[in-house]
Amino acid sequence: MREPLTMRLLLARLLPAAAVLCAVMLVCALVGTERVSLARAMGLADAGTGYDYEILFRIRLPRVVLAAIVGAALACSGAVLQALLRNPLADPYILGISSGAGLGTIIAVISGVQWTLLGRSPIAVFAFAGALGTVWLVWLIGRLTGRRQVTHLLLAGVVVNAFFSAMIMFLTSIANSSQVHATLFWLMGNIMEEDPLVLWISGGFVLSGIVALFFMAPSLNAVSFGEADARAMGVNTGLVQAGAFAVAALITAVAVSLSGLVGFAGLIVPHGVRLVFGPDHRQLLPLSSVMGAIFLVLADTLARMVVAPAQLPVGVVTALVGGPFFLVLLVRYSRRVDWLTR
Repeated sequence: MREPLTMRLLLARLLPAAAVLCAVMLVCALVGTERVSLARAMGLADAGTGYDYEILFRIRLPRVVLAAIVGAALACSGAVLQALLRNPLADPYILGISSGAGLGTIIAVISGVQWTLLGRSPIAVFAFAGALGTVWLVWLIGRLTGRRQVTHLLLAGVVVNAFFSAMIMFLTSIANSSQVHATLFWLMGNIMEEDPLVLWISGGFVLSGIVALFFMAPSLNAVSFGEADARAMGVNTGLVQAGAFAVAALITAVAVSLSGLVGFAGLIVPHGVRLVFGPDHRQLLPLSSVMGAIFLVLADTLARMVVAPAQLPVGVVTALVGGPFFLVLLVRYSRRVDWLTR
């Protein structure tokens, strides 16, 4: 009886959250420096149909969808890594993904390559490859140094992150000013309009990853209490860790290739959801994904409006807005919810 009750509770929470996400995406797509009429864009009014249609469906809506994809990927990945590493400060970039993606980016910028892959720029392709390659390297080092100790994985991530960051600084110091500007803007996080094909492919990858992680949720609940306890419950901790790390790294790499390095979304959103709804990963993962999408859509809308017609990097907005918001949640709910699951 407990499993059906859990699913009913999840649906009771997830459906309203999904409805809020759809409403937020629609409102944010209509908001901007240029006023857009939904009726004219849909062809329900006579005048201005083409103008409103172009702005809404070719510029703003793809950007809003992209922000939702990135936010969902980062938030879900953050929740998974916090469980696997048993570290409340874990985020999608803790395993060196940020430095690997950044190194791939600056290599693409300095080398001056011009080819594209599935409509993606060299920066996005190199960032994706750098992120995945770094996670593989960290995982390999962690397994060689401590087969059953997650702490060794964290240490490997710190060391690789520091080494790659030094390489980024070296390459930045020898690059010209225009190359440095392009790299720094990407490193601060930047949501831009994307081709529909790219959105479909990346959205499919992220959704598939979230669904796969959801089916691992019972095992993640056990692993979050420690490997010894999880093994006593009959959980194959090595398989769960490897599978969850791989999927979380994949969806994070997709997000990084789309938007650059957007901080805080993968750290504060899972904690906020955990504080309000509890630590059960069967609830936490899907709700974090939806809340992460809402959070980043709102942050990106604020980023493109607050200094219009210029735009702020969305990573700046997530840090400035997300930090105080998380502190409010922490003060309000920490006395009622054991958010560390231990």
